[in-house]
Amino acid sequence: MDAESLRTRVDDYLSRLPLAPEEAERLRIRADALLRRHPTPDAAAVFSELHEALGGEPAQPDTPSLSSLEARLQRLGADHPRRGDEALGHAFQHDRHGRMRLVTTPPMRRASMVPRPWDRSPLRRLWHWLGDRLGREKPHLQSRDEPFVPDSPVTQAPWRNAGRNRRLLLLGLVLAQTYIASYFMMAVLPYHGRHTLEMALLVVYAVLFAWISAGFWTAMMGFWVLLWGKDKYAISASAAPEAPLPPKARTAILVPICNEDVVRVFAGLRATYDSLARAGVREHFDFYILSDTSKADVRVAELDAWLKLCREVNGFGHIFYRLRRHRIKKKAGNVADWCRRWGSLYRYMIILDADSVMSGDCLKRLVQLMEANPGAGIIQTAPRAAGRETLYARIQQFATRVYGPLFTSGLHFWQLGESHYWGHNAIIRVAPFMKHCALGSLPGKGALSGAIMSHDFVEAALMRRAGWSVWIAYDLPGSYEEMPPALLDELKRDQRWCQGNLQNFRLFFTSGLHPAHRAVFMTGVMAYLSAPLWFLLLILSTAALAMSVHVEPQYFTEPYQLFPNWPEWHPEWAMRLFGATMTLLFLPKILSAVLILFRRQDLRLHGGPGRLGASLLLEMLFSAVLAPVRMLFHARYVLGALLGFAVQWKSPPRDDAATPWGEAIKRHGLGTVLGLGWGYYVYTLDKDFLWWLLPVVGSLVIAIPVSVWSSRSSIGRWFRQRRLFLIPEESFPPRELRWLRAGLRRNSTEPPDFRLAVTDPRVNALSCAFGMPREMQPEEMRRHRSLLVQKALARGPSGLNDAERNLLLSDPVSLSRLHGLTWTAPEASPEWTPASPN
Repeated sequence: MDAESLRTRVDDYLSRLPLAPEEAERLRIRADALLRRHPTPDAAAVFSELHEALGGEPAQPDTPSLSSLEARLQRLGADHPRRGDEALGHAFQHDRHGRMRLVTTPPMRRASMVPRPWDRSPLRRLWHWLGDRLGREKPHLQSRDEPFVPDSPVTQAPWRNAGRNRRLLLLGLVLAQTYIASYFMMAVLPYHGRHTLEMALLVVYAVLFAWISAGFWTAMMGFWVLLWGKDKYAISASAAPEAPLPPKARTAILVPICNEDVVRVFAGLRATYDSLARAGVREHFDFYILSDTSKADVRVAELDAWLKLCREVNGFGHIFYRLRRHRIKKKAGNVADWCRRWGSLYRYMIILDADSVMSGDCLKRLVQLMEANPGAGIIQTAPRAAGRETLYARIQQFATRVYGPLFTSGLHFWQLGESHYWGHNAIIRVAPFMKHCALGSLPGKGALSGAIMSHDFVEAALMRRAGWSVWIAYDLPGSYEEMPPALLDELKRDQRWCQGNLQNFRLFFTSGLHPAHRAVFMTGVMAYLSAPLWFLLLILSTAALAMSVHVEPQYFTEPYQLFPNWPEWHPEWAMRLFGATMTLLFLPKILSAVLILFRRQDLRLHGGPGRLGASLLLEMLFSAVLAPVRMLFHARYVLGALLGFAVQWKSPPRDDAATPWGEAIKRHGLGTVLGLGWGYYVYTLDKDFLWWLLPVVGSLVIAIPVSVWSSRSSIGRWFRQRRLFLIPEESFPPRELRWLRAGLRRNSTEPPDFRLAVTDPRVNALSCAFGMPREMQPEEMRRHRSLLVQKALARGPSGLNDAERNLLLSDPVSLSRLHGLTWTAPEASPEWTPASPN
């Protein structure tokens, strides 16, 4: 590198630091003097002296940039002052070796959170019970194996008897309705259920009809509650809105993330934080971003976004960031790790997803409800879906906004204080959660063992086992989330949920669980097991058709039978039964629209009666088209989980990316071939029966274009311009969602990545300060990291995998050394060409 090139490089480096003009000129003069003293310019020596002058202390031979680390940190944000810069110094502290470090978490206060062993065997419990009765000596029990004793301060409540009676009523309604439907189904079959194939078909039909019936009566009770407008046991009516928050009711808002869209996460966090400030209760809440991120680029962006957010809102001391080094048990393990470190500092915690946004009034209300109900362990809100532009997401947003209130209020009617917990947008009482809700791994091998994936249902069941109630605040506004942007994105998420719910069923016989939560486990299984059962029903129906065509009827099926069994076909009965089933499926949707018609303001926000009706019909058609596609995927997921195929969980997309044609063909191609072959086979058997099967096979055939076109944002916006699938959050967006969009616009540029963490002076200083230097390293480790630095220098960032990048980010010494070499070494890869962050 000649003198002129080196002088240009020095100027470029200094321009990336917000230096005062006189200081920048002083450093340039010093660099020029050094260049004049050496006929052959030495870039390393020049930059070493530059860092000495910048930091005011002698530079280390191998890592000269470490000497200027503190000086570079002190200049963070000097070019763009923010109101939180006065507290910026508190985030940087000197360790015992005198190095400047970035402190992103408060001091720890360790507490215990140990899982109890799973007692899943009713036979073993029966054996111990018989032993107690017979006076048999029991073995010594360790403390964590002692019988479970509930510790809720509220032992009697009127809602408990009401909940039990209501669920008995629900069970009676479902059984009666299923019996009647099965009786008519038996009458429809040619041999009235006397053949083996028809018996199997009847059993599967009865199970599926019971599942549909349970959903129907849930919606009916929800319709009644919302129409009547009064709910005696509504948790949201148990506290006065003006009740002050006690100083001791400290609440932590946890945001577990893993390789997420950083801009979206922090824009939502900023909207929630600003809403709390507007509600006047910000001092009662602390935020914790709990990262399990494994991608180096995302890790750099998260740290930069955290510092930027704290500077913008003066959030130092209220907004914390932790990157977990050992990522075990996924989200549940991340939350449990926080509980052990800081849980004892707080009375409540509120869990958010990466796409969650909550209003300050909603957060304040949750704390008020917890304070007014000392026996409540979890209060779950009913998040409203909003914020997506694709056609698929807009239809799903419309469906959840219109139909969702019926089902959530219906769930509350039947469950009361033994309700669901969906894992986010909910408040939890920390002390009983730490004591009772630690999750041990399930024993065994295969996909249904190991760490519990769908942890939320299990945590709610354990909380209720300890005597603490779990509620749904179904009518509490201000809670928002986002839907998957495309069908394939939703199906990828469903695969993980499917495996988690099947896994949870292994806990069905766990000791002490409330029957309501055993039923929750059952409904979680049926949400996915219904797909292969439906598929089996269709196969059995096709087999029965084939038998009627190819097999000669058997008129005498029993010995010494006097009269023959004549096959009977009653298509008119089949039509009536089909109509009754469709009524159960679609009447709740119609009643949802009826409720909106009664509320003129909501009707206007949905586009008026005409557009609401058109949107309703189009949504029914769309859901009918996608139902067979979901059936096929869910059946595969259930079969895969039972066969032991593990699921690799990845964070869902947070943007409106369209599905490529190649991906759609790859994922839906088998279903398309199956639909064509199935339809042709039925056509050869009976042309009339094809009309019954056409909604299923036809949907499978057109799945590829439907999946692609429904993922397009342009088509979604076309429907929005015509005010179809309109929801109130689009017609009149809440303040928090407007702030979210404003935050996305403010931060529309690309965040810094691993390359900038190496080359840019400010991003490198931030990353080095966040890492943990190791004073005592084995010689082999030192040699390995030195070789890694040389490899990174020669190959550039694309020549490293994420494990190697993360190793460099966690070692300030290696990262500083690589930073200096990328500016001075002639063998540096062109990929390290210094570039400023956007």
